[in-house]
Amino acid sequence: MQIANIYPCSLYSKGRFLGFKRGLRNQYEHTALIQLENVNSKEETHFYEGKRVAYLYRAPTAKKGTHIRCIWGRITRPHGNSGTVRAKFRHNLPPSAMGSTVRVMLYPSNI
Repeated sequence: MQIANIYPCSLYSKGRFLGFKRGLRNQYEHTALIQLENVNSKEETHFYEGKRVAYLYRAPTAKKGTHIRCIWGRITRPHGNSGTVRAKFRHNLPPSAMGSTVRVMLYPSNI
């Protein structure tokens, strides 16, 4: 007899797209800044390095039977000391995505 898993299991954690990497005068759209949920220090971000990130959005026209589309990326390194990370996406995220949530996949595993 097999016991059912009563706890929900998720293959991703949430993050928030804050904006792009920038200096005082220049903005670099090829690098996105993401605040990870329940991550508050630079040391805690090392677990997430190399993990894949998905930005899901709804498009007005359906492709392959669905209106939902995805832009994939990867976490590259920490940014600052407060749990923010840098990520590079295959296609740059649109500015309208600032403040929206992204999915941080818990794969590939490095442990």
